[in-house]
Amino acid sequence: MSEVRHWIRRVIFRIKNGVKRLIIGLILSLPTQVQLRVLPSSQRYDSSLVPMPENLGSHSRSRLMIAPANSAGQGWAWAQAVNRYSSGATATNMAVVGPQDFGFGCGEPVPLGAYRWSRRWHEVQREAVTSQFTHVLVESDRPLFGDAQLRTAEADIDELVAAGLSVGLLFHGSDIRLPSRHAARMTWSPFHGERWSLTPALEQRARELQSRLANSALPIFFSTPDLALDVPQGRWLPVVVDPSIWELGLPVFSHGGVPVVAHAPSKAAVKGSDLADPVMKKLEAEGLIRYVRVEHVPAGEMPAVYTSVDIVLDQFSLGIYGVAACEAMAAGRIVVSFVSHQVRDFVSEETGLSLPIIDLSPSAIECEMRVLLADRDRMLEHARRGPEFVRTVHDGQLSARVLSDFLEP
Repeated sequence: MSEVRHWIRRVIFRIKNGVKRLIIGLILSLPTQVQLRVLPSSQRYDSSLVPMPENLGSHSRSRLMIAPANSAGQGWAWAQAVNRYSSGATATNMAVVGPQDFGFGCGEPVPLGAYRWSRRWHEVQREAVTSQFTHVLVESDRPLFGDAQLRTAEADIDELVAAGLSVGLLFHGSDIRLPSRHAARMTWSPFHGERWSLTPALEQRARELQSRLANSALPIFFSTPDLALDVPQGRWLPVVVDPSIWELGLPVFSHGGVPVVAHAPSKAAVKGSDLADPVMKKLEAEGLIRYVRVEHVPAGEMPAVYTSVDIVLDQFSLGIYGVAACEAMAAGRIVVSFVSHQVRDFVSEETGLSLPIIDLSPSAIECEMRVLLADRDRMLEHARRGPEFVRTVHDGQLSARVLSDFLEP
């Protein structure tokens, strides 16, 4: 009986995909002006504007395109690290931007509608990338030349390799992390049971992708240390922040009041915000802290937000650290989070440094936070070490070195 149900599901899936392809094909075949009238407003685009990659010239022996995710602005940041620290190589990035874009830097921002529906952009982009670049890093296994007709990154990669380009794969987190593996080793993982509705889809995609990568000869890079468990054949490519942007000139506790605690989760559902929020509100009600929940703030405005903040809460469920924690460390703030032993050990082995993030157990946030607030010397010591750690590990120099082998002609 189960085999029959499985067969029926497969038939239904294929029928749905067939209908979807038919509708997409019909929309793509429409004249542009008609197409723009039938598309939802969120996917309409200016047909007179065709985004183009930055022309890097031909003087560099290696010309790198990073695309199309730019998660937390990292595609742009890695490209700038290559430009700043890699001799003989230049780089830029492309990213698909939607209505909720946070304003991260980007060499070639492409509106979602143009990426998905503009046949003209598809053709121009394909020609520009294959003729102007020598290397491509494909982010998150997403298609480079539009995702209409259910096009896959695999098809684009095959096309790039056939054109003689060197291609690498780059992952940021939930695009490759296997939820079941994470849940098996993390009590507070957001992937337990029904905590997050996207978990089943992420599980299926990660399993399929990891199976495919096991037989891939392409170089693989990952941005957060925990992903070494998901792609052990890959290399850590540290996230990059510009320390100069985050040098605030105001030390923590300089305002003279109670400690100001901020939490700015990119995705509250997976950052353990539901664990931290009630505790911080309770401590605020007792007059021990002032709690600031930061949401929907453009990337360029975050340094100003941190000028009046002492303590930054990162996350309490994934056991990792990423761009937000690095920015807070670079700003000389006291960063408090839950970071797994695996991540701390990995960073120590790779860099020789200990991670200056104060650890709070998700099961004892209130108790441990009260102890921390009474230990100002400990907080000041971590705030002092943060900028130095970022300058050593996350200012782009290490990331450029990691990419150097890949960028060899």
